[in-house]
Amino acid sequence: QVQLVESGRGLVQPGGSLRLSCAASGDIGSILRMGWFRQAPGKQRELVAAITNRDTTNYADSVKGRFTISRNNAKNTVYLQMDSLKPEDTAVYYCNAQGWGGSSYWGQGTQVTVSS
Repeated sequence: QVQLVESGRGLVQPGGSLRLSCAASGDIGSILRMGWFRQAPGKQRELVAAITNRDTTNYADSVKGRFTISRNNAKNTVYLQMDSLKPEDTAVYYCNAQGWGGSSYWGQGTQVTVSS
């Protein structure tokens, strides 16, 4: 089992920045990939960014050039640096960990609101 705890929720103005953190605990060695998803009201949950245990990253087209995913292995933490935020980035952001055998774990979600 893997437990994920997110932090960094907030209200920011358009053009602003925010960093989300996701601390993992439990069976860390089983994790192959970690990522951030988001879900806006009335919309499906979508992948924002992901990073593998070999540091390969991928991003949704809508956030390329604005968001950066990274990780600190010593702290078992993954970060999502969000810059040049837009109102359409408003959503609940969820941390996700994928492991062997198709296992998937989710954090509780953290609200990000971009508004003037």
